[in-house]
Amino acid sequence: MPDLASSTFILPAGAEPTADQRRLTADMLAFIRAHADANPSAVYVLHGDAGSGKSAALAHVFTQLQAAARSADSTDPLQVRDNYLLVNHNEMLKVYKEVAAAEPALRKRDFVKPTPFINAMRKRRRKADVVFVDEAHLLLSQSDPFNKFTGDNQLDAILQLARVVVLVFDPQQVVKLKSHWDVGMLQRHLRGHAVREFQLDGQLRVQDAAVSAWINDFVNGQLRPLPKPQQFDLRVFDDGQPLYDWVQARDRESGLARLIATSDFPFRVYTDRTWYVDAGSLHLPWDKINFTDRPWAERPETLHEVGSIYTIQGFDLNYAGVILGPSVDYDPRTDQIVTAPARFEDSEAFRKHPGLPDPEAAKQAIIMHTVNILLKRGRQGLGIYAVQPRLRQRLLELSGQSIK
Repeated sequence: MPDLASSTFILPAGAEPTADQRRLTADMLAFIRAHADANPSAVYVLHGDAGSGKSAALAHVFTQLQAAARSADSTDPLQVRDNYLLVNHNEMLKVYKEVAAAEPALRKRDFVKPTPFINAMRKRRRKADVVFVDEAHLLLSQSDPFNKFTGDNQLDAILQLARVVVLVFDPQQVVKLKSHWDVGMLQRHLRGHAVREFQLDGQLRVQDAAVSAWINDFVNGQLRPLPKPQQFDLRVFDDGQPLYDWVQARDRESGLARLIATSDFPFRVYTDRTWYVDAGSLHLPWDKINFTDRPWAERPETLHEVGSIYTIQGFDLNYAGVILGPSVDYDPRTDQIVTAPARFEDSEAFRKHPGLPDPEAAKQAIIMHTVNILLKRGRQGLGIYAVQPRLRQRLLELSGQSIK
């Protein structure tokens, strides 16, 4: 792979895959070869938590697949195959196209968003050989005419348009009702297909096991005393301004430090207006639609913005300053995290999805999925500021700080 900036999910030049990733590569390629002419499609599902290296492994295997497809070895069953990698995430798609420009085995046309792929293949009345889907939990599970998808479910459409489908799936990263997925739903849609599953364990991004465990407890509603790691900078702040100052200092020292927040502050896309995040005495603009070819975290001007899941999901930071907005609170009676969907400002995330058995529970889950994604961005450090006073006070207590 080319040596891309370290905020991306691509393995840097000279980096070796982990033992799990090596086993995955061999297993996935063997599965693809064994089912190269499957009908109905065969499906390989890759599971793993945020930061477990799923996208890095997927990119590595896809590059090998395309090298085989474009090789001169006519004895390889993967030669002269029509393969694609889909991702329903604009920022990640930019990285894949950047990889394609520097990797001889790849072409930019190999990478596309799901809706254009579905519409193009249907128009041409063709079926692809192998289709990889990164962040498959972002596939639409209902019609979305605004994005020109008129079917009922993008996964069903892809299964009809490929012989082998490889899915990266993590239901803990579902962030919109129109992309609602859970394990049971995935299993129902894969009935009748040959399916193989692989679990990537471990945490490759957050470089401290105790911190990773603390975050997992937090997103499950449980508050524990903060660990005091030696090699990871974990802090709680009593105001947004010192959190921002900490991010600035860490960026000067190590680079790739950014401020990010839950979708709890007013914003509207496709407007000229600047929307702001207010966190105590801090007043900073939200990120804006990124029309450049560079990922948000790699652009120096974004050090003075607040990022969202739409610009940071799937990417690495060295240090993440996380603002937990008004929808994330604390109940002192139960000593647990609680959520308030009415305070969540991402109206698109909560757009109605017909058939959900418990829409309110689905909304609460989306809020905590967002928190999980944000808290697991930093490799070397995490700073937290909670807007809600009760949660902020409890976090300060658990960090051993005195309450002002």
